[in-house]
Amino acid sequence: MMNTAIMPDLRTELAPLSEAVTHNIRVEVLSRYSPENSRTLQNAWVFGYTVRITNQGSETVQLLSRHWIITDALDHIEEVRGPGVIGQQPVLAPGESFKYSSWCPLKTPTGMMRGTYQMAREGGSQFDIEIAPFALRAPYTVH
Repeated sequence: MMNTAIMPDLRTELAPLSEAVTHNIRVEVLSRYSPENSRTLQNAWVFGYTVRITNQGSETVQLLSRHWIITDALDHIEEVRGPGVIGQQPVLAPGESFKYSSWCPLKTPTGMMRGTYQMAREGGSQFDIEIAPFALRAPYTVH
């Protein structure tokens, strides 16, 4: 059962939810299959996902980089690393959130994503926060 208080604006169209809190930073992810961008006859399934990062701590932090681990149904693993998210390295004061959407192509109709964001505190110390695993699942697939 999904908690309706979590991103209610997206709840109706997006399904699997992942949530993790690391060092007082909450990361919530909702994903959905994108049939309009998928080409299933060419083994290309596309999934959209929306992430909300909330600073629940007392220090201002900045997102420096991302590290995604994407696994498809054939256990093929792809790792994606890069600076920031969607071209930004957001700064979050205590209580602030940053929300963005992106997408992931897969060669199978199901898979999973998980990862970490590298963060920095104002003093310069760096730490990683967890992005809990979430499913990528096209409809009408049997497990």
